[in-house]
Amino acid sequence: MTQDAYIVSSIRTPVSKAGGVFNRVRPDDLLSFILKALLLDNPSIDPSMIDDVVIGCAMPEAQQGLNIARISALLAHYPNSVSGVTVNRFCASGLQSIAYAADKIRLGEADVMVAGGVESMSMIPMMGHQPAFNIKVFKSDNLGIAYGMGTTAEQVVAKYKISRDAQDQFSFESHQKAIHAINQNYFEDEIKPYKVISKTYDLGIKETTQTLNVVSEDEGVRFDTSIEQLSKLKGAFHANGSVTAGNSSQMSDGASAVMLCSEKALKLFNLKPMARFMGFAVSGVDPKIMGIGPVLAIPKVLKQCHINLSEINHIELNEAFAAQSLAVIQELDLNPDIINPLGGAIALGHPLGATGSIRTSTLLHHLNRIHSRYGMVTMCIGGGMGAAGVFENY
Repeated sequence: MTQDAYIVSSIRTPVSKAGGVFNRVRPDDLLSFILKALLLDNPSIDPSMIDDVVIGCAMPEAQQGLNIARISALLAHYPNSVSGVTVNRFCASGLQSIAYAADKIRLGEADVMVAGGVESMSMIPMMGHQPAFNIKVFKSDNLGIAYGMGTTAEQVVAKYKISRDAQDQFSFESHQKAIHAINQNYFEDEIKPYKVISKTYDLGIKETTQTLNVVSEDEGVRFDTSIEQLSKLKGAFHANGSVTAGNSSQMSDGASAVMLCSEKALKLFNLKPMARFMGFAVSGVDPKIMGIGPVLAIPKVLKQCHINLSEINHIELNEAFAAQSLAVIQELDLNPDIINPLGGAIALGHPLGATGSIRTSTLLHHLNRIHSRYGMVTMCIGGGMGAAGVFENY
């Protein structure tokens, strides 16, 4: 039995800078907040009919270990009968979780699923607290596995001849598009404001004071950035490199989730879908140039969905680095006008395992806003992979 999988709701927290406003907020608290909000947004759905909660997380350890999907579902007061599983495909974990959940529905094995992603890069650093590479990685044949992400970006710069000026211009435009989107309140429908409560103890009066900060906007956007400022930054990964902190994605904290239903569930709960999940593909590339992964994944998913690239109206191409984004656009001859029209990870942040779900939320809400039919989320993945998912606006 095969059937369609529909997304009926797609929401997220604001994205904060690592060390920023969510610095002391546990990732399981961020995720449980979003999971609870998902139920509140869909009150007609019987929570006991949710078959599984699939959550992506790129560094599933410490505060986001212990199967954070299951823990957060319980913290969100989902019924004990609702199971949870945490999946890891690094930067594409949030998108992969949606694909896994959709496949359960499409195969007729589920009618209601929750999927999403979470990451706190404030609490769990890139590669985790104690990375332990296999010694064989450092042999020449496998050395790309050990490359840092910045080094792979510099490799892409060299191979695809991406100029420093082009990278800085791409970064500047990412910020300008994000600023415009914020000023137009485009993110309001997808963002659920999060209340951060801070406590301080005053030794003088010997009292604890409590402050409340309602976070409703993404924190990383630099409203005052300029080409001049970006051009002054030095290479962040190589002494004479062109990949800088200004034209790279930001380390961030955030969470996101979507509710998926079968047609049977749509009728049972009288729901109107936002979109239909059409397909997902992943491909491998040389780890040394991992950023180019979407070049293989995009044609693969388009073939799977039986549509042409020209039919895609909006592409969320995750901006791990301006260099790799530009290389993907160059190699596939993508239309720049439909790439990240509301800004991307360089401006809005990249909370690893959550980004795929966050980018999906932005895509679906904007497709509805502009009345366009097909959209895509695509991203490069550490270890040398690329992923792409296609959605049809309803």
